[in-house]
Amino acid sequence: MLDDDPEIQFTPEGIDTRLSFDEARMIFEVDLGHVHFHNSADVNAFYDRVEERIDATGEPWWFFLINYQGCRIDPAAWIAFSHRGKAVNLAHSMGTVRYDASPETRAQIERAAGTEAFDPNLFATRDAAIARIADLPSTRREKIVHEPNYARADFEPRLTFFLEDEVMEADFSDFTFHHSRDVDDFYDFIEEKIKKTDRKWYFLVNYNNTRIEPAAWVQFARRGKNLNIAASLGSVRYAAGSETERDIRMRAESQEFRPNIRNTREEALARIAEIKAGG
Repeated sequence: MLDDDPEIQFTPEGIDTRLSFDEARMIFEVDLGHVHFHNSADVNAFYDRVEERIDATGEPWWFFLINYQGCRIDPAAWIAFSHRGKAVNLAHSMGTVRYDASPETRAQIERAAGTEAFDPNLFATRDAAIARIADLPSTRREKIVHEPNYARADFEPRLTFFLEDEVMEADFSDFTFHHSRDVDDFYDFIEEKIKKTDRKWYFLVNYNNTRIEPAAWVQFARRGKNLNIAASLGSVRYAAGSETERDIRMRAESQEFRPNIRNTREEALARIAEIKAGG
């Protein structure tokens, strides 16, 4: 819940009151004034909505204007806050300017800036921050139409149906989703294959060495969620200590699904057996 306003919660409706777009100046404004992030679940709910709202504009590139006045980020939330913030900046920011940072938050941001090599762009007032944005160059281009990185032949060996076990195995290992087109091409293929079987399946997904770039995450989460609702009897993933595993666990907190991640394929299959048995 957002401090100082008990009516506002970390729901899409509550978060939307903190987000606005100024198309004329190409500014995406995020009001974190007096927001208290208690834990990673708060962070992930907030950044999920940020990504959704940016995606809904149809324009991937914005100047970010962020009000940190009175913002509190507890230690339990900082890792997720840093990770999700960095990801959305890489995917959508032409420049990020912050203002009114409290001494504690300012110190945290400056430490992060020193270790992650970015300019914290901290200003005392909103007007000073907007003036700084006015000096930044726009890198917007004409609407991007992503060219496909993969062909159908790249997907064919990555999908297997085990009829007796009721298992569909999707192999995302050593695969990179660069952007939404890669996600749509792969998921279109998966959905086509499942529709031909005319039934639901237990999903077994190999995430070893999978890379999901920031520009692909919103669509990846959306397509995966929709497919699970439509065709899954239960989903289990396996990946040993990968960055993608961390991202999945973070997003599972805010999107209310069990990540069901195991280290090995054998452990994942054992988990599917438990699900079948009602566990």
